[in-house]
This record gives sequence, C-alpha cells and structure tokens, in this order.
Amino acid sequence: MENWFATWFDSVYYHLLYQHRDDKEAHYFMDQLCNLLQVAPKSRVLDLACGKGRHSVYLALKDLDVTGLDLSPESIEYAQQYQHEQLRFNTQDMRLPLKEGPYHYIFNLFTSFGYFETEQEHIDTLIAMKNGLADQNSRLVIDFFNATKAIQQLVLKETKVLDGIEFKLQRYVENGCIHKEIRFSDQGKKYFFREKVRAFTRADFEQLLQAAGLELIDVYGNYSMHAFDASQSDRCILLAKKQ
Repeated sequence: MENWFATWFDSVYYHLLYQHRDDKEAHYFMDQLCNLLQVAPKSRVLDLACGKGRHSVYLALKDLDVTGLDLSPESIEYAQQYQHEQLRFNTQDMRLPLKEGPYHYIFNLFTSFGYFETEQEHIDTLIAMKNGLADQNSRLVIDFFNATKAIQQLVLKETKVLDGIEFKLQRYVENGCIHKEIRFSDQGKKYFFREKVRAFTRADFEQLLQAAGLELIDVYGNYSMHAFDASQSDRCILLAKKQ
C-alpha cells in the first residue's frame, strides 16, 4: 500500500476515471479564495500537488507568479505545455523540502493531503509548506473534504463506464482512513488500484498544524468560502500561517 499514489496518479486510467472534473468550479473557487485573501498582482503562489495544472493555469491568468509542483511526472509533463514567464511546473514529493520558493501563498487543493502512512509524514509535509512561506503575512490554504460528512454519505459500491471501460468502485472506512478499491479490465488485462486517504477532521488538522509550527486562522466549508459546519459542509478548507 505504501505510496499507492505514486503509481495510481501517474496512470492513464486515473486520468480517465476523473476526466470530468469541473473546471468552472475550480475557477470559481480560485476567484473566491483570491478575493478573500486579497491576493496582490505578482504575488508568488505555489500550487502544491497541482496535477495537470488546472488551478495553476487559471491563477497565472490573474497576473500572479505561479509554480505548480506534483509527484506525477506524467501530470507535470502534460502541464508544462502551458508554461510561460509567470507559470512553471516541476516534480516534487511534498514530504521533502520544497525545491523553489519562498511563496506568499501555498495552495494544496482538491484533497491532495492525507495520503501517507504515518502522522510524521503528514507533519513533515506541513513543515515543508511552512518553510516555503515567505513571512508572517504569507498564507497556507489546504482544501480537504469534510471527513465527517464524507463518511456519513459514503457510497459503498458504484460502477462507472468511461470510454468503454467498466470501473467497479468499492469504498469503506478502516483504521481512520477512507479506502476506495478500483477494479476494471482493459484489452483482456485485469487491473486493481486502491486509494487511501486519512479521514482528518478539523480537530486533527489543528493538532497537525500546531506540531508543524503553523497556526490555524480560519476554516471554510465550501468554495464560496462560507463558515465550516462539520455536519453540513462539503469541504474543510483550512487557512493557516506561520506561528
């Protein structure tokens, strides 16, 4: 199970299964977030775990200096086609010290946290983020799912047919993690992948942030940046700074 994300996120089947992600929603979120934070033109922004760069590309259109980092070489290779003077992409394991920086803002979006086996790895990741922030006025944003609601509404079994491939999905909760098992066949070969994400709550994040030397400023519950409600909110969007 260790580093399942390194192989699955670099698979063509991962991008096929999640091909219908909503760019309009992503752009709306970036608009709301930048307005809330009053992000100034030319600010240095890091999109950490940027995937194929859909948030990064849009942020660069806002006259920001944007870096996108991701573990997946395939995703970064794809994203690099969009590079220009104020937008660049590179590979990065976010548990390690950041290759570039410092940044005025670090964004970790669309539940790109909680994948690691140990609590220390998550703390190390947050320390890397903290050390990548320029100063006390710099901000870290982590966009995570609301674990409480996600578990309550978990769809245990689901089938999706995409480009002629039938993906059979099974979800369950075990040892504080939400698991998703993905089974399918393509060209006569059977495939099996598993996702595993820690079901971190707001209280869990408060402890992790504190251990990393970060201070939680506020928590929002959706992409309109409304207040977080553990029973109702779809997202758990954390705003933090250096202690």
